[in-house]
Amino acid sequence: MIPNPQHSIRYGAAFAVAAALGILGVTGAPAQAPNYTALIAAPDRSEADRTADKRRDPIPFLNFAGLKPGMKVLDMGAGGGYSTELVARAVLPNGIAYGQNPPDQFERARQALDARTKTPGGKNIIALVRPYDDPVPADVRDLDMITYLFFYHDTAYLEVDRAKMNKKMFDALKPGGTMVIADHSAKAGEGASVAKTLHRIDEALLRKEVEGAGFKFVAAGDFWRHPDDTRDFSTNRPPHPVDEFALKFERPR
Repeated sequence: MIPNPQHSIRYGAAFAVAAALGILGVTGAPAQAPNYTALIAAPDRSEADRTADKRRDPIPFLNFAGLKPGMKVLDMGAGGGYSTELVARAVLPNGIAYGQNPPDQFERARQALDARTKTPGGKNIIALVRPYDDPVPADVRDLDMITYLFFYHDTAYLEVDRAKMNKKMFDALKPGGTMVIADHSAKAGEGASVAKTLHRIDEALLRKEVEGAGFKFVAAGDFWRHPDDTRDFSTNRPPHPVDEFALKFERPR
């Protein structure tokens, strides 16, 4: 990809600010998990994010992921940055949240994410405009965690090399680092065939692809499960609750 000069300038400036704040290369005793309920209740969060909370129910995810202060985290498919800001708040005061969006889509979402970086709640967000299958610059490595929420299925119909993407994410994590993926569940055996029409993916296929890159499966979360979902309708404006899986993987030590 030919880099965007303006993005490079913004990224460099943000990186310098992060270094000045001492939030790079943090070492020391393991941090305690923050109070996620208090994090969600922070008075400076936007009304739009508070409305999204009612639909997204983020606290179970935060507990499952185990985000802690000082972590360096990549949020894949960040969109407008709802989940990226949650990550950023959870890793304060000395952590970083990288929010990835592709260069050829979602201009409005990229602008919204960029706007978050200028707010108190997003001061430790670094926006990355990069392809899914090459999501981080070479100098971003030894990540503690990658979060990938409800967009892996879209890479199945976009021009994305998913095997390359998964390997790049594997390589970006430090040994022992984790990746948490959540997505809309398709019927067993459907693979990625309904990724574009229903915006769903077969959990078994996703797990096979991720493990094929070297990841080790660690745990599954059932907090967004809806077993009554018939899984035959689109998750865009769904008429009923959608069955959603959450999986945690680790880069072996």
